[in-house]
Amino acid sequence: MTEKENKKPYDLEKRSFDFAKAVRVFVRQLPRTLGNMEDGRQLIRSSGSVGANYIEANEALGKKDFLMRIRISRKEAKESRYWLGLIHAGTEERLEAERDVLIREATELMNIFGAILRKSS
Repeated sequence: MTEKENKKPYDLEKRSFDFAKAVRVFVRQLPRTLGNMEDGRQLIRSSGSVGANYIEANEALGKKDFLMRIRISRKEAKESRYWLGLIHAGTEERLEAERDVLIREATELMNIFGAILRKSS
């Protein structure tokens, strides 16, 4: 990863979108096992839901709605991390490394949404 690629966008909508796109690229490269196909589907859903719920939070009708959507974004990031942990990358070290990067990003997103919750409550 180059220095430019390593920089995380400050725009959380873009960052969550980039995470969901990276997950989709990762899933397409996985060995085609029954477990990976099922876990990959779940991972794609949860990773996309992180950003979708954040967008909904930005359009919230009130503080209660905002907090609920941020909680859901945090939950979906946590769920994405779970599915990533179950994925079998085979013997390819490159895929293992990509999975580790995605797990770190899911964890960072979880932490960001957790901080938003703490500061907004």
